[in-house]
Amino acid sequence: MTALASAAMAAPASAAEAPVVVPLQGLEPAIPMDAPTVATGVPLPVPGAPTVFHEGRSQGMPDIGLPRVPVASSVPKTVLAAPLPEVIEGSQFGTALLTSPGSPLKAATPAAKVGNPVGMPRGDRFGLPELAMPDAGVLTPAVNGGLEPQLGLAQPTA
Repeated sequence: MTALASAAMAAPASAAEAPVVVPLQGLEPAIPMDAPTVATGVPLPVPGAPTVFHEGRSQGMPDIGLPRVPVASSVPKTVLAAPLPEVIEGSQFGTALLTSPGSPLKAATPAAKVGNPVGMPRGDRFGLPELAMPDAGVLTPAVNGGLEPQLGLAQPTA
């Protein structure tokens, strides 16, 4: 039961986003067509619980480290629609659309670890611990996700 509770706390909460519509109607007097519309969102990253694994030596104390923190979010759906200008009088070409569906995004913060320079006490050294150079390392950040943008032409509505 305790293992299930700790696994639930280690997983990041569901990602959220704040919708954003970019107001471009002020451009209409300056351009000879209807203003394009941009609708997207701002991802709100949700941090999870840090993960710590004791790797390395079988003897001695565990390494000292700054753990990775998982962060979950989502890249929000984005729609850019620009009505095409009327080139030939009385004709309508439609709207140019650039869309990108929402997709999950998972990341992990950088981490650091420093190996413990003091080992276990040894009998052949009268109970004194063995000293060693500490192993220092930095784990790089990680990002996993994908975008699938689509470019198309929407037909005009009658």
